[in-house]
Amino acid sequence: MITGAANQDQSAHVEDMPLWAQKRDVALDRVTARAERTDVLFSGKATTFILHYLQVNGATSSEKITDACKRAGIIPPDDRAFGPIYLSLARAGLIIKTGVCIRKKGHGTSGGNIWRLAP
Repeated sequence: MITGAANQDQSAHVEDMPLWAQKRDVALDRVTARAERTDVLFSGKATTFILHYLQVNGATSSEKITDACKRAGIIPPDDRAFGPIYLSLARAGLIIKTGVCIRKKGHGTSGGNIWRLAP
């Protein structure tokens, strides 16, 4: 199972990371921990669902996949808990970012990611 963002690249030393990346990983680990206190299987269920969803539906925005996860009953206390899952899957080489889109939940701002399964 793929877990917290900071645990994915054991070879990278924290002191070699830019400060923004260190702060990001701390925040991602916190949101993951909170989700897993609510449901200890959250990360595993979300990972499995996302991979299956992409296999069935092809390239899709993370917002659309996240909404599908929630409709399937995978509901963390904070939607940001899905971010570490996408990052972990990308770092593991299982999914790749294929584009960007306008964010519906971001009031039409840019920066939404479109993902697909890696070849």
